[in-house]
Amino acid sequence: MLEVREITIQQAHDGFRNGKFTAKELTGVFLERIAKWDKSGPRINSTMALSVTALEEAGALDAYLKANGRLKGKLHGIPILVKDQADTKGMITTYGSAVAKNNIPDEDAFVVTRLKQAGAVVLGKTTMAEWATVWFSANGATDYEFTKNPYNLDHDVGASSGGSGAAVAANFTILAVGEDTGGSIRVPSSFCNIVGLRPTPGLISRTGFCPLIKTQDTPGPMARTVTDCALMLDCMVGFDPRDEFTGFAATAAALGLPSGGSYAAFLQDGVKKIRSAKIGVVRQKFGLDSDPFCKAVNGVVLAAIDKLQNGGATFVDVHIKNLDHYMSYPLTYLQRSRSDINSFLATKPHLPRDIADILPEKTDVPYMSTLCAVAHGPKDPRDDPTYLDRILQRDEFKRKIDCLMTFRDLDALILPDVRVPPPRFEDATSGRFMKNGEEDFPTNTYLASVIRHPAISVPVGFTEDGLPVGMELIGLEHQEQHLLELAYGIETIVGGRKAPPAPF
Repeated sequence: MLEVREITIQQAHDGFRNGKFTAKELTGVFLERIAKWDKSGPRINSTMALSVTALEEAGALDAYLKANGRLKGKLHGIPILVKDQADTKGMITTYGSAVAKNNIPDEDAFVVTRLKQAGAVVLGKTTMAEWATVWFSANGATDYEFTKNPYNLDHDVGASSGGSGAAVAANFTILAVGEDTGGSIRVPSSFCNIVGLRPTPGLISRTGFCPLIKTQDTPGPMARTVTDCALMLDCMVGFDPRDEFTGFAATAAALGLPSGGSYAAFLQDGVKKIRSAKIGVVRQKFGLDSDPFCKAVNGVVLAAIDKLQNGGATFVDVHIKNLDHYMSYPLTYLQRSRSDINSFLATKPHLPRDIADILPEKTDVPYMSTLCAVAHGPKDPRDDPTYLDRILQRDEFKRKIDCLMTFRDLDALILPDVRVPPPRFEDATSGRFMKNGEEDFPTNTYLASVIRHPAISVPVGFTEDGLPVGMELIGLEHQEQHLLELAYGIETIVGGRKAPPAPF
């Protein structure tokens, strides 16, 4: 059988050009891996509906290459999976909810169309948390079966893009589409030892995605390497008249792109850039060493910082006043999400009109608390007397971070994505991450989400128990290119990615 573990886009394209294998053969091997180890055997449970036309589409790309002597696009023949939050034409799309088990969209999400135009082969959909509101992977569409972590099958993968994270990590695909509102790309990326980028909202269209907070939502690429992540981003970016947030994406100059308009073109400069970079360490958001789980994560992240420092990078501690307040109060899940989800449901005549009418039966477990609170929020966010103040404080926080990074001449901020390693499944139901009746998951990803800055999770190693740890880099708005170059440098120097145990 064709060996596809850890295969990259470049290696796949070399194989196509050299006649070692075809896109159809590559697609077939990934579908076989999904059948053997995701749908049965260890049953990772990372995928939902699978495409019945993937092999045919891959064969058409082989014919194109043979007839034209060139690849169709940057992702020619590259298998991808798509988070079940994005509409896919002719393929069941559930948004993680049992109520949408028979929902078959009649058009693709804008970004899915872009990826197909670049030559990608959509294998199918990936599992996600219910309506993207939960930090754990179980959802009504899978009868509350968790998605297993390929590095330890007793541990979760995080959410809400957990299926995408697990599938990329387990080599069920080369790339996957994720979506990030408060950390839904970066948490699973950290827990699954892959690269995940949250772009500046508006860089990539959200048309065809079920929203959570429209002002924070953004799709993003998930891959095993920074290079593949950047190549995928190249094919996702673009103006969409149906998403007014993408207005600034109309010109390459507005994106901060280098000549040629490719994020992947100059990544090799990243090693030089990380060696001369000045990075702010947000130690306030490291966990306490008195907690053994936090201590394990801290050790891995600090070891990575030491390697980078020895390589020439400069790290300085930064202190952000009232950080805990700014990372929580401006979040508007409970004020806005019901309205945003309902606006999407209004476009689906076969689904209920209100998220409050489709709350799942399983609402008595701690990890469903946010979904329940969202469903009971105001129908119009302006009906909440705190909404305007939250927005004003969000903008104030953004200005503070912009000023800090500019005044201190920082290339990025750095911190653990999550203060603990991937949790066990029982942690989701035991209330371990609850405080005063509300979810209190120890993620640091809210920082970038609140200010709507780009952030990338890069693998930096494993705990002594073999659980993955990711480190997050936060850049200035629209500076994805610089962030990717720094991430490439970290990847090269730290070397934190390692394939999971066989058979994955």
